[in-house]
Amino acid sequence: MKKGNLAFLFMWGLFLVIFVFCKLPVAIGTDGEANKLPVEKYEKAIVLEVNEASSSPEQDEHYFTEQIIKVKVLTGEYKGKVVEARNSLSGTRGWDLIVKPGDKVVLYITEENGRLSEVYIADMVRTSYLNYLILGFVLSLIIVGGIKGIKSLVALGFTILAIYKVLLPFLLKGYSPIPVTVIVLVAVTLLTMFIVGGISRKSVAATLGTAGGVVVAGLIAMWVGDLAHLTGYATEESRMLLYVENLKVDMQGLLFAGIITGALGAIMDVAMSIASSIDEIKKANPGLNRLQLMGAGMNVGRDIMGTMANTLILAYTGGALPLLLLLMAYNTPAIRIFNTELIATEIVRALAGSIGLIVAVPLTAIIAGLLAEKEAQNYSSRIEDF
Repeated sequence: MKKGNLAFLFMWGLFLVIFVFCKLPVAIGTDGEANKLPVEKYEKAIVLEVNEASSSPEQDEHYFTEQIIKVKVLTGEYKGKVVEARNSLSGTRGWDLIVKPGDKVVLYITEENGRLSEVYIADMVRTSYLNYLILGFVLSLIIVGGIKGIKSLVALGFTILAIYKVLLPFLLKGYSPIPVTVIVLVAVTLLTMFIVGGISRKSVAATLGTAGGVVVAGLIAMWVGDLAHLTGYATEESRMLLYVENLKVDMQGLLFAGIITGALGAIMDVAMSIASSIDEIKKANPGLNRLQLMGAGMNVGRDIMGTMANTLILAYTGGALPLLLLLMAYNTPAIRIFNTELIATEIVRALAGSIGLIVAVPLTAIIAGLLAEKEAQNYSSRIEDF
């Protein structure tokens, strides 16, 4: 069996072991303490009937309309039971949930002393449609990519598992964001490269090129971010973390860790593309020396570099479109826009990632060229010995 297949089977087995281990239940607190607290649950339900209730004045003379929604629970211990749920409407678009019979909703349920206490409409059920999209993604990856597509799915599973089971829990425990993020991302990069490309010089070159680009992006983000007084509290979500009990997070470090994480994917793509191109060029023309291989890698990298830099900048711009429109609608002067911490953060995020991507191009080309020539020399020596 080939080394690449052995590595794939080994990684798949390791993935299953880690997954099973991470799914083991963890006991928190005592049963006595748990019984004293209200139990909160989220379940799916389908709307059967919508009844309007009278408006009631609240604070600051705002009026809320409370709907009484008859729903049938679809999941959990109350599955099949018809209950009444409340849905408060304020008349504010973007906040209110407008439901009608036949809609599937998420219920927020509280229990006290083992009995149903309150039921509210928390959100619309969207996972059903997301599942179709995920299925389309998986099928397209397998149909077009074949065995490489399956390996990519395994690598993606490792990435999700590492973020959900390692990175986020360690950050919640108060560990320094940058070291933890770097360690997790290096592990993810190694696994991804070796799963997709096998244990080869190509994977080693791509991994080293990726690591170099990510380190450069992180250092630039930290340096410029510190000079620009970026605190990490630019978004509403980051400020909400201040109110989480017993949570101590270095928000500036979390900001830089997020920049490193966001840059990793694009840099990884560029590094593997260059390393794979050089490997294929060497196979097609074994007579090329290291300088010619590096030159070929640089030519490939230059073509990729422009589009990938656009990808990063457009991705961050797309996420900030509502904010940009809001600033333009109120004729906010440029001096105010570009000195706003949120905008400055996005600029640092996009440009630091792009610089890291640019650095990864020559770094990967040099390493891949050296390793490819060495592999060719070893192959020639074996032929001569034979």
